[in-house]
Amino acid sequence: MFNDTHSPLSLLTTRRSGKPRDMVAPGPSAEQMQAILQVAARTPDHGKLAPWRFVVVGEGQRDQLAQVITDAYRAERPQATKVEVDALVQFAHQAPALVVVLSAPHPTSKIPVWEQELSAGAACMNLLHAAHAQGFVGGWLTGWPAYSDAVRDAFGAAPERIAGFMFLGTPERLLDERPRPDLGAVVSEWGG
Repeated sequence: MFNDTHSPLSLLTTRRSGKPRDMVAPGPSAEQMQAILQVAARTPDHGKLAPWRFVVVGEGQRDQLAQVITDAYRAERPQATKVEVDALVQFAHQAPALVVVLSAPHPTSKIPVWEQELSAGAACMNLLHAAHAQGFVGGWLTGWPAYSDAVRDAFGAAPERIAGFMFLGTPERLLDERPRPDLGAVVSEWGG
């Protein structure tokens, strides 16, 4: 067990997900965001396909994102309540920084699409680790907007899918540790 609070292992074991609605400024500067994205792109990638993309949604673009999300929601659910729509507007405006990660598989590649999708998930995790290393907190959200084709189409087109909305900022308060699985329940030795 490492006790060095500056060791790479300590960095990994101290990362916590933050609730985007509880994130405050500052968020990453342009230079810090570039460094975060460079680390996010250093992910396992069988075939060197880069089967993912990062779309940075600027602070001045949040109203437009909220409009895309709420228009898509109302088109799918015309009976949507004001509370539902307001929650989606809030979703688009939370946290100081937002990166939308898209799984962008190459369906004609010999690399199975599943492996390409796993690479996109690994890119999301690398992004969270890089944000933590820069002193920020991240929250990886999906929810209804991630599964809407209309919202996805604002960022790309099929076969791409939204892997996650990666919200980044500064925690408003210290983050609580959440319960972690007992390793005995999730680790076993293969018996052959």
